[in-house]
Amino acid sequence: MNTTTTLEQIGVGKAARIQALHTSGSIRRRLLDLGMIPGTRVECLQKSPAGDPAAYLIRGAVIALRREDSSAIQVM
Repeated sequence: MNTTTTLEQIGVGKAARIQALHTSGSIRRRLLDLGMIPGTRVECLQKSPAGDPAAYLIRGAVIALRREDSSAIQVM
């Protein structure tokens, strides 16, 4: 994956590296605490039938994120 996109746009089984978080407040703090810092590898494991939420593998942990949160995470 060579282009910049958001985390919500990567498909199941695909991986990307975090470039930036475009969010603020408590959700930003939560994402940073979960290890979502620039350079971290994230893999989409599964999406619900409606696509919201989705499960991501990050630093050995599986984390479910809502579409509104994952759309604020820029990946490459």
